[in-house]
Amino acid sequence: MKRKTLLWVGGLLCAALVVAFAAQVVMRLQGVGLARMSPEALSDKLSPHYRAILPEEGTGPFPTALLASGCDGPKDNMDTWAEALNEIGWAALVVDSHTPRGFDREPLWRLVCTGAVLSGGERAGDLAVALADAREMEFVDPERLALIGASHGGWAVLDLLALADRPRRPENLRRWPTSPNRDPLAGVVALAAIYPYCGAASRVAHWGWKRELPVCFALVEDDSIVDSEDCAEIASWQKTIGSPITVERFSAVSHGFDQMEKSTFSQLSYDEDATSKLISSLQNFLGKS
Repeated sequence: MKRKTLLWVGGLLCAALVVAFAAQVVMRLQGVGLARMSPEALSDKLSPHYRAILPEEGTGPFPTALLASGCDGPKDNMDTWAEALNEIGWAALVVDSHTPRGFDREPLWRLVCTGAVLSGGERAGDLAVALADAREMEFVDPERLALIGASHGGWAVLDLLALADRPRRPENLRRWPTSPNRDPLAGVVALAAIYPYCGAASRVAHWGWKRELPVCFALVEDDSIVDSEDCAEIASWQKTIGSPITVERFSAVSHGFDQMEKSTFSQLSYDEDATSKLISSLQNFLGKS
């Protein structure tokens, strides 16, 4: 009898923990209890961790892409992308949302993956601030900016696109950063979302977006981490209303196929051929922007 009672109590405690965790995630996604910062304060937090990678040839200003990593923080794929961008004359600026918050170590970054401690909507605020900062950098052409995000970072890129033309702001911002015409996407000519999250917790899933900016989706078929069909449906819908959409599909590879650095016990794997295809796609896409 005591054994059954202990099991019953243990089951209740486990259920309570699951419910509490789910509630935390929902509240975080809604911005409940999240401190809103001024763009200046958020810039002070983020800017020491920006990392610029510039083309070896030319003096600039360069067209510049802001890069947002997956939920495990900036890894080697950010450098792979940056080098590919440099080859076509673009500079890259890696925007690290993890290190400034102390989320660059396990197990904290794993909570980022669930949205429990950092959502794509919050990182959309980071990108809005980083765009404003980039426009003031000497090496940046403020009229030719791009956003590229992987996985959780792709969620952030798409959420910023969804929020930019609505009476809402990212959950972590008191106001949009100052920019030309008060446009958070001023100067942005293209966006790319690499195996992004487009599920129910994202803004883009509910609102889509309004402006006619070229958007490239790189989707993994049978993705084990995110449902790529969510993104495919959004892309299809946006196409019907005239949005310039490019969709690249990758089969027989895993989520994060372009990242060599993997966490312990990760079931994901690097694929050199698919990475080369992705790089070519990004170069072609931005080369037209």
